[in-house]
Amino acid sequence: MSGETGPAAGQLRGAARELVDIGVTIREAAAHATGALTDGALLRALPRAPSAGYAAHRALLRAITHRKGLGYAPAGGRLVTLAAKLGAMAGAESLAVRVLATSLRLRIAAVAADHPELAGDPMLDRLIEAAAADRDLEAVRALRALLKDRGAVRALSQLAPIFGEVLALRALLDENPLNDAAAWLIATGKGYATADPITGMSNRAVAALDTGEGAARRIDLPAAETARLSPQGSLLGFLRNISAIGATGRALIQSVEGPDGVVRHIVQAPGMRAGRPDDDSPQDLLGAFSSAVLASSPYSRALAEAVDDYGLPQGAELALIGHSAGGAAVMNLAQDAAFCARYTVTHAVAVGSPIDFKRPADPRTWVASVTNQHDIVPTLDGQGAGSCFDLHPDWYVVDYFDATHLFPLCHSIEHYIANIADDLPEARDRIDARLTPYRGPVVRSQAYLLSDRAPHPEGFPFLTVPTYAVDGVELPIRCQDGSALTAYFAADPAAVAVLLRGTGLGPAVRVAGRALVAVHASWNRRTSVGGYREVHVGIVVPDPWRPRSPRVWADLLRGADRRRSGDFLAGSVVDEAAVSAVAPRLWGGEPYLAPVEFELTARSARVAVGAGEDRLLTLSGLLGPGLPASDRDLVGYAQGAAGTTLRSCVRTRGLGRLHPVPRVRLAVEPRSAHPLARRLRELGLDGARPLLCLSAAVRQTLQDAAVPVQPP
Repeated sequence: MSGETGPAAGQLRGAARELVDIGVTIREAAAHATGALTDGALLRALPRAPSAGYAAHRALLRAITHRKGLGYAPAGGRLVTLAAKLGAMAGAESLAVRVLATSLRLRIAAVAADHPELAGDPMLDRLIEAAAADRDLEAVRALRALLKDRGAVRALSQLAPIFGEVLALRALLDENPLNDAAAWLIATGKGYATADPITGMSNRAVAALDTGEGAARRIDLPAAETARLSPQGSLLGFLRNISAIGATGRALIQSVEGPDGVVRHIVQAPGMRAGRPDDDSPQDLLGAFSSAVLASSPYSRALAEAVDDYGLPQGAELALIGHSAGGAAVMNLAQDAAFCARYTVTHAVAVGSPIDFKRPADPRTWVASVTNQHDIVPTLDGQGAGSCFDLHPDWYVVDYFDATHLFPLCHSIEHYIANIADDLPEARDRIDARLTPYRGPVVRSQAYLLSDRAPHPEGFPFLTVPTYAVDGVELPIRCQDGSALTAYFAADPAAVAVLLRGTGLGPAVRVAGRALVAVHASWNRRTSVGGYREVHVGIVVPDPWRPRSPRVWADLLRGADRRRSGDFLAGSVVDEAAVSAVAPRLWGGEPYLAPVEFELTARSARVAVGAGEDRLLTLSGLLGPGLPASDRDLVGYAQGAAGTTLRSCVRTRGLGRLHPVPRVRLAVEPRSAHPLARRLRELGLDGARPLLCLSAAVRQTLQDAAVPVQPP
């Protein structure tokens, strides 16, 4: 474990810093020479003293374009800037660029002096030399060889201490004029790179994609996570709290009674959520990028919303602690002048975060930054282990390295906690000493779910409908999260005709002379009456008033509000007594109450009714390839009291898949005397395969009470 710089490395960094000053001076001289060359006063003097004027003009031109002068170094004005970019594309270099490139090579050498594992590594030497010599093809080959030999994880981990310097060196010397400004910012330490050092694409343009005013909603932590929260305020306690809630889109605010009896407050912000960008969470990849690049981001604005909701008095003392993207977000909060006018931000501690170019609005805010030199995330602002700049003499900066060089392991909050607890006692004690006002018993904790923008009410707008009570149940039943599978079978038309006799419905819709029967199963995980599973067997029937209409197939594809055809209920099963009690109001008929199993994946499905010796049926197998399709509304017909016919509707929202060649099979328990099992055997569906299946892994539904209709 080390954070000390050796004497050789210190001398190399000192020389690199002097070269930066020289390079900047040369560039300023080139700008002055270019300005004098294009100055109208010089041109106006030519007629009065042509010999002297032309000599001065030629001398200035030679100074900014000749290799023995400043190199090709025109600067200033649109036309001159265009000429400079065209020269860069042609491979022309200025003296200032060569000086800065030498500075970057010295910084790489300084890092190698502190990191023995870098010194003498032939593959890394090959990559660095190719980048420094402006050999594009050789640099690409060297990088590919490094990745092939050591894999992406090891390669990134080994490059991390010199990552910024290698990128800046490559950007300075390549023929791409778009990344020159980013290279100068990195090489001179003047600010955060405004563009990608490789392509030159604007970082701010990418960060601008992360939109939202930021929002926060109070949530309760699970008991297991609450038990892991530290009861005492301390640096390690706060970091362990961040580890406990994890990168799950949440943040934590606590209040601590300090040794002086004053209650102070701590915001604790985790890092980036893994996976692809999430439109709802500011802790995703895009949010991490914008938090690092911009002075304000949805993440920091969401944290500000959480603090405001927490209910702190004006001027309350506040400490901000964050890991990775959370560290960048809390620093954005600390540099928000309006936020600091409402609250007194006394401390900001960032662990593994790119915050070199952020400044707290209140100069009294004490800032600590802890970074592992093999962690590539803190170098994303362009300043890494090789930096020769003392950007923050008033900050407490801990830049160390340990034996674990693998990224992302060395970036994890757990690894930082272990390093601070076991390997950095001086840094731990120093930060803890500054956090003394926050060392005491925790008197209040509140977790917040953060989002890019204020979320809509759950189910909005589909599930936000008027409700009413029937037999103690609130209708319509609103399902916020569910899954469904519908399998269509070809059944015995004679058996189907028997079931439809006297209903006023039918004849059944046919396929190749066989009656079409649907087996519908769903798992309604979260509804207004609780979770339940259901299975329905229905005979597909046309419009009761137009049973011979040739447009029946088009009608089956309509929404429930315009569909006349539907499924005549031949039997149903639910696994919850509360739903079974209200079922006659929902779809008519008395459903059977039995256990139902429901499993649905992208490739397979399994539905089972009953258990053990009381098993009725099983529908299972591979679904086969699927085509995208909207989830389908359901329309059902059933026999009600006094011979009435009831029509019920289930409106759905969600993405589904159509499986035209499913390998699913319906198996009816041969020993079961259950009426539903007997009916399926009569329909000839025991052992049958469906013609097609419709599946929906995630959907929402609205199910209202059935209404009576009277077919002719």
